[in-house]
Amino acid sequence: MTVVHAKNAETYEPEKDWKRLSLCSQDVVSIEHFVKPPGHSSPRHDHPNAQVLVVLDGRMTIATDTETRTLDAGDCAFIPGNESHVVTNPLSTPSVGLDIFIPGRSF
Repeated sequence: MTVVHAKNAETYEPEKDWKRLSLCSQDVVSIEHFVKPPGHSSPRHDHPNAQVLVVLDGRMTIATDTETRTLDAGDCAFIPGNESHVVTNPLSTPSVGLDIFIPGRSF
């Protein structure tokens, strides 16, 4: 068993106020807790890892090349590996979520 206490977890801030916390970093799966600032959109990107995005608080919009979906707290989305996407917080307050990547990826 591997335990990661949030207060000791590795963190980074890819852009101003976009905070990410590594809760699990294994070859088979990685989990990142994140706070997305108001109105923030990630750059359009893709990665070989499949991604499950869980909204813990607030709202997020996920846009792929073929559709745009809005998720509220408690909702989740599966994004297959190599699918181009943008994740946006449309609110005027921060939104919080979990990203689960399979297989895991390095922070």
